Amino acid sequence: MTLLKTLIVLMLALAPVGAHAETFLLMAEEDGCHWCARWNKEIAHIYPKTAEGRTAPLRRYNLHGDVPDVAFQRKVRFTPTFILVHNGNEVGRIEGYPGEDFFWSLLGMMFSQANIPLDKTG
Repeated sequence: MTLLKTLIVLMLALAPVGAHAETFLLMAEEDGCHWCARWNKEIAHIYPKTAEGRTAPLRRYNLHGDVPDVAFQRKVRFTPTFILVHNGNEVGRIEGYPGEDFFWSLLGMMFSQANIPLDKTG
């Protein structure tokens, strides 16, 4: 019986998780976007090292390319737009890049309003 339990645990551990069973920050961008370039210069290298970046890793998509499989609350029209996605659904949005200080504050508010705790293990 112990071997059977071990096999079941291994199968569950190796089973693929649903495509939407995750949290991430989606960045809509486009070529020539000045504010996207500014975000990249000021934030992009820091983001993965933060609690926010560990909780919601960054994913990017071109506004004029294929639309990701996300249930948006409304159409994305501006770049950059930062969309907090949890289990495949948009739970928060920042349109534009308001500068480093405001970005972190708005991002923190999105996590709080969505009741998504930050990964403070780093």
